[in-house]
Amino acid sequence: MAVPFMSLYMTQYLHRPPSDAGLIITLFGAGSILGAVAGGKLTDMIGFRSVQILSAVIGGLFFIFFSTLTHFHTLCLLTLVISFFSEAFRPANFAAIATYAAPGTQTRSYSLNRLATNLGWAFGSSVGGIVASFNYPLLFIVDGSVSILAGVFILCFLPAVRMTPIVVKEKIDEPSAPKPWQDALFIRFLLLVTLLTTCFFLMFRVVPLYYKEVWHIDEMLIGLILGVNGIIIALFEMVMISKIENKRSPIFYIIVGVLFISGSYLVLMLPKITPVLIACLSIVFFTIGEMFALPFINTFVMSRTTMANRGQYAAGYTLCWSVAQVIGPSAGFYLAEKFGYTWLWLMIFLLLISCAAGFRYLGKKL
Repeated sequence: MAVPFMSLYMTQYLHRPPSDAGLIITLFGAGSILGAVAGGKLTDMIGFRSVQILSAVIGGLFFIFFSTLTHFHTLCLLTLVISFFSEAFRPANFAAIATYAAPGTQTRSYSLNRLATNLGWAFGSSVGGIVASFNYPLLFIVDGSVSILAGVFILCFLPAVRMTPIVVKEKIDEPSAPKPWQDALFIRFLLLVTLLTTCFFLMFRVVPLYYKEVWHIDEMLIGLILGVNGIIIALFEMVMISKIENKRSPIFYIIVGVLFISGSYLVLMLPKITPVLIACLSIVFFTIGEMFALPFINTFVMSRTTMANRGQYAAGYTLCWSVAQVIGPSAGFYLAEKFGYTWLWLMIFLLLISCAAGFRYLGKKL
């Protein structure tokens, strides 16, 4: 709910320049890097259930505290702390899906998890836009409260596994469980995913500010437009995945997804005769690309793991998103100020075409 409106919160509510908004979002990414590494390591040590509970509850408390502050440097420090705990949740959740999924259903299981996530995204961004239109701090209070509630629900309803990952690790011969940084192909895959996610994040960090400043769309409507992403995924992704899973290689579907995402930025360069319609068309292209790419990226990552190293591989993948949060928004805001938004969208389009070519090359190697 709150993070997509972070740049608007800084510029519209606190009246800070866009560069400060970029710094806040960059710091959110920096804290995410530390959180991803710590979350992956702790998942292999104490189990995914404990990591999810602690990160959700502690992160939620700090989010509520964030709503009470206006001092910029304190907000910067708190952003690091919040993002650390928020991102520590992700590798643990990633490992949980792989553990609970029945054999042969991994891609569909990740899609089901994404269905839940995107239902929350659709509802959260839509309601967030409404809340932001009359009370920005309330965004963080509600977001933090829901995070705490999620931690409580995990404690009550998510069953603990009988063997912790550290016990399983002792039973697996160490050479059969390589470290992710020893997997050269996986490292190349992560570099391409980092490029993709860097461009991916701009849709939810920089584009909302573009809608507001250039196209003069209000916050409520921005929230509803972003919410279309979650609604489409909730309605169609599971059906689509069930039809195409195991029919082509994961890399093929990832390439298709990257090309659709590149098209979403191309749409933003159309003449702004009807800005809302163009914004909706762009988010539709983006969402189709996301539905193709992300579930099969998850499948590819988990296909290279064992129980002993699942947390570390999940952390490596999560790290791509964290690095993208550092690079993407700050670079996006800078390039937009320097060259204008049209040139920014063109550069992103060309980067994504290069990314698709990289995945194609990787597919040939496989």
